[in-house]
Amino acid sequence: MAGKKAPGEGFWGPWRLQKYLAAAGVCSRRHAEDLIRSGRVEVNGQRVTQPGTKVAPGDRVSLDGRPVALPGAFHYILLHKPAGIVTTAHDPQGRPTVLDLVGFTQGRVFPVGRLDRDSEGLLLLTDDGLLAYLLTHPRFHVPRTYEVTVTGRPHEAELEKLRRGVRLEDGWTQPAGVRRLRSGGGTSVLEVVLYEGRKRQIRRMFQALGHPVVRLVRTALGSLRLGPLPPGVYRPLTAAEVERLYREAQAAADKAGVSLPRR
Repeated sequence: MAGKKAPGEGFWGPWRLQKYLAAAGVCSRRHAEDLIRSGRVEVNGQRVTQPGTKVAPGDRVSLDGRPVALPGAFHYILLHKPAGIVTTAHDPQGRPTVLDLVGFTQGRVFPVGRLDRDSEGLLLLTDDGLLAYLLTHPRFHVPRTYEVTVTGRPHEAELEKLRRGVRLEDGWTQPAGVRRLRSGGGTSVLEVVLYEGRKRQIRRMFQALGHPVVRLVRTALGSLRLGPLPPGVYRPLTAAEVERLYREAQAAADKAGVSLPRR
């Protein structure tokens, strides 16, 4: 499960830009310094002219407008999945998939967890198997936050059932965090935090209460937030976001008493 290392001295240490370009097979370090000074290199969309500029995991490097990827580096993509898109790499029925949206060509990324076809919101795609494992295995209890619109106005006693756990056909759910955001017009909007990821779990939970889900949007995975990203749009994670996710997931694994390879 150790996976490939991201670029850096140690796991999170940054590299000098000329060293990054050389390691990516673009040219020698000395030639890379000349390319940088001539203004042909960009980091995260900004032109860089100073050799020695540091780049870290999650940074986007380009030369003459073309992406430069370090062999063996992981990729992390945050997508705002719209409704009507299936969370899979390939769909036998020919429906549009999340990979069709990102059109990614620098490696084989895959979705971390699932959002059903009718659901929307934050979806992480990566080729980092260890991080995906840490974020999705139920024993690590990484929180997933959703904004859920349901019919009617659930009573506080009904919401308390969700907080304690409700019985579904596949067993009792783990306690969920639930708070009402607003109500009106025959619907209610609630924030729901889950620590497990069963198939269509939130829809089944509210169906059991008699308040079917009208709309479901995932807004966060751990500390990673969807923010103002529009539906159908994606962006790479920043180095700081990747680092925070790893630290949170590793802390959850430590709390669960699970020994994992250190990267």
